[in-house]
Amino acid sequence: MSTSMSPVGRLAELFTSQGAADYLGEPVSVAQHLLQAAALAVAAGAPDALVAAALLHDTGHLRGADPLADEPELSGRELMGGTDNDHGERGAAWLARWFPPAVTEPVRLHVAAKRYLCAAEPGYAGLLSPASVYTLSLQGGPMTAAEAAAFAAGPYAAGAVAVRRWDDAAKDPAAEVPGFAWYRPLLDGLLVAG
Repeated sequence: MSTSMSPVGRLAELFTSQGAADYLGEPVSVAQHLLQAAALAVAAGAPDALVAAALLHDTGHLRGADPLADEPELSGRELMGGTDNDHGERGAAWLARWFPPAVTEPVRLHVAAKRYLCAAEPGYAGLLSPASVYTLSLQGGPMTAAEAAAFAAGPYAAGAVAVRRWDDAAKDPAAEVPGFAWYRPLLDGLLVAG
């Protein structure tokens, strides 16, 4: 990936390269999953930053080949093989070079939101796909009551929960949604001066 490319151009390249891979035991590619999550956010009337968070929430699975990565990345394949790749934290840290916390914090917290919802909402865990149930076991399982209370009190908890719900619903192989190019102006508008 070119280091002179704009941040949004780099993301577009990730969507067409690594994003074309299948999505960790789900019936869609990573890019299809992310584009569906973003389309659900738009349909819900979410603010631009939360639409961007939905679009980019699994970027941590895609950026392993990035020459500006601070350290070697674990891929989604390793997550499915039993090693938590901490993709929310890693993706958010990478995106923070260009985007504000209103985008990066829901990305960082979307895995914690799954753990929170499993603890806070009876029946939520039963809605998860088999792949998501498996990854939950690697990501710490449902939160304790104290963890859930601390999570819910955080400033980005509601955004992270919204991204999580769109994440859960974004696995339809027949869904027709806008491509990455549709989101470029939105992403460009959210870039912070670096």
